[in-house]
Amino acid sequence: MNDIITIRGLEKTYVSASEKLTILKNLDLTVQEGTKVVITGESGCGKSTFLNILAGIDAATAGTVAAGKYMLTSLGEEELAEYRTEFLGLIFQFHYLLKDFTALENVFMPAYMAGVPRKLAMEHAAELLNDVGLSERSGHLPSELSGGERQRVAVARSLINDPFLILADEPTGNLDPANSVMIGNLLFSMVEKYHKTLIMVTHDRTLSTLGDVQYMIQNGRLEQAVQSTGGNT
Repeated sequence: MNDIITIRGLEKTYVSASEKLTILKNLDLTVQEGTKVVITGESGCGKSTFLNILAGIDAATAGTVAAGKYMLTSLGEEELAEYRTEFLGLIFQFHYLLKDFTALENVFMPAYMAGVPRKLAMEHAAELLNDVGLSERSGHLPSELSGGERQRVAVARSLINDPFLILADEPTGNLDPANSVMIGNLLFSMVEKYHKTLIMVTHDRTLSTLGDVQYMIQNGRLEQAVQSTGGNT
């Protein structure tokens, strides 16, 4: 398998008038295509900062981040937009669904905006909603869906542009235990079905065991925590 992510010497420092705080220090990571990576760590350790740098939402202070053909640390805004559209699928703790659009429209929208013909985008969105068990809820607005259903829509939406990499930031953080288990299992099964690479950060110990490999961020560095049996390596 080919490497899809190569990170070397990554650092992130925040500077204010009163202090200089380094969150990530000389962090290295290599991820092969198709691997499901889970990153854990205490609150405030830099998990979300790390994921935001991988998503091109935040910028590294030092080091290099390569994702596929993209060298993130040297991309301009237009190239970053292309990277997010063509390479990434994103899932956050909050679903960020458009409140005035149905579940189907929320899934369809990123593909349509990327230039996919409306009919094809709608058909693909309907297929993905069926995959997450929401065919009968596709015409409902987010306000008419439960928290678990909204996050299932978010999982479907993350796959609509056939990305190479799925980034998930605490995808079950706002859910009750039963829905957390359901969304966790669904996310990993969808990633497996569509042959995607996954990098997820979570504080959920049960969810973390589903990955192929688990890391912890401690003192700003990434350390392999345990080799799990949850995935196929």
